[in-house]
Amino acid sequence: MIAAMKTLSILLAIALAGVLLVLIIGLIAMARGGEFNAKYGNKLMRARVALQAFAVVLFLLFVFVASKGS
Repeated sequence: MIAAMKTLSILLAIALAGVLLVLIIGLIAMARGGEFNAKYGNKLMRARVALQAFAVVLFLLFVFVASKGS
C-alpha cells in the first residue's frame, strides 16, 4: 500500500512538472509570437491539457488508494 502511494506521488510530481514545463514554454512562445508560436502554439496547449488530465487521473487514483489504506 505504501509502495503504491509512493509510486503514485512520484508519478504525480512528474506529471505536474510536465504540465508546468509545457505551460511555460507555451506562454513564452505565445508572448514572443513568430514562426515557432504559429507552428507549435496549439500543439503545446493541447499537450498541456492532456498532461493536466493525466495529472488529475493520477491525483484521483492517489486519493482512492489513500482512502483504502485507512
